[in-house]
Amino acid sequence: MEIAYKTDIETVQAVNNVSFTLNRGETIGIVGETGAGKTTTALGILRLLPERTGKILNGSIVFDGTDLLALKDMDMRKIRGERISMIFQDPMTALNPIMAVGDQIGEALLLHNETQRTKEQIELRVEEVLELVGIPAFRKKDYPHQFSGGMKQRVVIAMALACEPELLIADEPTTALDVTIQAQVLAMMQELRDRFGTSMIMITHDLGVVAQICDKVAVMYAGDVIEYGMVEDIFESESHHPYTIGLFGSIPNLEVETERLSPIDGLMPDPTKLPEGCKFSPRCPQRMDICWEKMPENYQIRDIHMISCHLFNEMKNRQKGGE
Repeated sequence: MEIAYKTDIETVQAVNNVSFTLNRGETIGIVGETGAGKTTTALGILRLLPERTGKILNGSIVFDGTDLLALKDMDMRKIRGERISMIFQDPMTALNPIMAVGDQIGEALLLHNETQRTKEQIELRVEEVLELVGIPAFRKKDYPHQFSGGMKQRVVIAMALACEPELLIADEPTTALDVTIQAQVLAMMQELRDRFGTSMIMITHDLGVVAQICDKVAVMYAGDVIEYGMVEDIFESESHHPYTIGLFGSIPNLEVETERLSPIDGLMPDPTKLPEGCKFSPRCPQRMDICWEKMPENYQIRDIHMISCHLFNEMKNRQKGGE
């Protein structure tokens, strides 16, 4: 899938040929710095990009055998909320401040009311999902300003789960929460995933979250998936993209006393003026001349573990030369 934001002045290449697969009941973590294209990928899957500027240029989004890009808007609306739901990044802005939270959850149930639930049945379902996320049912009549940040996030999760979707996209669902509430929300999401067999796309900056709940990992940089594999490949393999190594280097190790973390030098490239070759080359400590000139291929390390980096082509050439 390739996504761009087009204006009269310039074009922003936000997502470039991103590809991954997700089986039923699996969780994939999409990680990377701000501006990597994680949220745009999620919005593209749900076809929620800004109408005037956001364009899916090519590719396909196959969900349960159906290409979502081929669906009419009316058919896509039937899938959103019912079969695919999204937990948006900021619970403070995801909720309508002038509607009771119960009414907001009930809205999704009314919109996707194929089973012809009565008003009483919808009310019972609202109470059920609130209880499911740890909020007393009687609080369904309260408004968003009456909830803390963590409770708002739980309400947003309840809205996403109301119709028992087959795929749940969680866009940094714990970013606005303190550490204690983060742990509670993650444990709750794992329990709900196991209970309903829901597939999940977890977008996060936190590699600790990925290690805890994900089966697969896609590392994104400047709109590209530069490393992809099972969670064991990313956390236990000795072969990594230099950017992935940099991400791990910026995590504090509580068992070792160090004065400073090891940040990745430089900044994400301007998406309107991406480098000619490898997009990470201006920041890469292991760059070679070819990195400035040519985009690297995707090199298969083992099973589904893939890395997009010229270093692995060089390693293969050396191995062949030594044979």
